[in-house]
Amino acid sequence: MRNPIRLYMSMSLDGYIAGPDDKPGQELGRDGGRLFNWLDDRDSDGPDGQVYREALATRAVISGRRTFELAGRWQGDHHDGVPIFVLTHHVADGDVPPGQARFVTDVEDCARQARAAAGGLPVMVHGAGAAQALLRAGQLDEMEIHLVPVLLGEGRRLFDHLGSDHIELEPVRRLEGRGVTHLRYRVNFQGQGR
Repeated sequence: MRNPIRLYMSMSLDGYIAGPDDKPGQELGRDGGRLFNWLDDRDSDGPDGQVYREALATRAVISGRRTFELAGRWQGDHHDGVPIFVLTHHVADGDVPPGQARFVTDVEDCARQARAAAGGLPVMVHGAGAAQALLRAGQLDEMEIHLVPVLLGEGRRLFDHLGSDHIELEPVRRLEGRGVTHLRYRVNFQGQGR
């Protein structure tokens, strides 16, 4: 089995990953945001700490361009110097990403490069646009959704632009954290012409 490309995303119960101003960290107007309060326990031995350590054990990152820019390009280092593959529609002349980041314009090529760079270990995905593009291309293997019991009512949704294809998800794991449920699903593309 190939190493998984896995989305890691905090999401409200009504499907939002960012608040009304469409910027991560602005949910409900709190510093850090309600969707990310579980990260306060990232150093614990409990479920929140376990999930956080697993995320940092990934050996490559695929990010959407918008997420990459909103995060200040992570100053070229997302975690531990792993390569960052930024999925984008266009690269302007002279736009060179910092550190270990590189721009990729083809979804399948981006997935191939990230898998190779990860050396058999999982690849982390950030951003709704990247997740949707990978899903449409049949390249997203798993989703780790950090489901927070809050209704944001508006903002940016994770699954708004997937199209009409039916995608089956197989539950793999459920962990109860402090104010969050960590759900992992395997994406099942079998029987869907992929």
